[in-house]
Amino acid sequence: MSDKSRIFFLEDDLSFGTVLKSYLEINNYDVTWINDGAKAIEEFKKNHYDLCILDVMLPNIDGFSVGKEIRMINKDVPLIYLTAKAMKEDILQGYHVGADDYITKPFDTEVLICKVQAILSRKGAKTEDSKEDYKIGTIEFSTITRVLKSGEFSKQLSPKEASLLELLCKHKNKLLTREVALKQIWGEDDYFTARSMDVFITKLRKYLKVDPNIEIKNIHGSGFIMTDGGSLNSY
Repeated sequence: MSDKSRIFFLEDDLSFGTVLKSYLEINNYDVTWINDGAKAIEEFKKNHYDLCILDVMLPNIDGFSVGKEIRMINKDVPLIYLTAKAMKEDILQGYHVGADDYITKPFDTEVLICKVQAILSRKGAKTEDSKEDYKIGTIEFSTITRVLKSGEFSKQLSPKEASLLELLCKHKNKLLTREVALKQIWGEDDYFTARSMDVFITKLRKYLKVDPNIEIKNIHGSGFIMTDGGSLNSY
């Protein structure tokens, strides 16, 4: 069995798809290329993939819709969107539907390879390093299963939600700077990744409302502090 990372690649432009598939394979990735969004999900179900690269502008079904369905099948697999749509609203929509990165065409293929390597490295490191469970107020948080539990409440977090909450736990009652969170989880600190992090903070606040004592405070221009009205335990 191949030890290469497997990439699921969705792109309807035959010329561009052929070139990028070859480039990824030259860089030692095992690539499954699908050029029809309508067939993407059935093909995705046939194998395990380490990362997905999805074009957004497709006939019949757009890449965002495909990404949402992939997330329902596999909550862990990283998603990179490729698109010619460079409007801020489009980029933010990509992050809203769970993108790990969003690359606008035209782009440098070497940059794409670096992003793929960084995402896969962080994914591997996360698997090795996530060994603690936390008690946040009345909520139990497992970094391994990414599940929040409190009484009858149970919620499984996305990989990025879990990574961000784990950082907040490790910095409990202390400032978690935007720079640290963005560099550790997103790999870069820019306007769009910062806006994406704000989206994830909003989601975490919603999940943690089950315990009214838990608060994620926004420290303007600096970052965030999580408090729970008591002590934070890891066990």
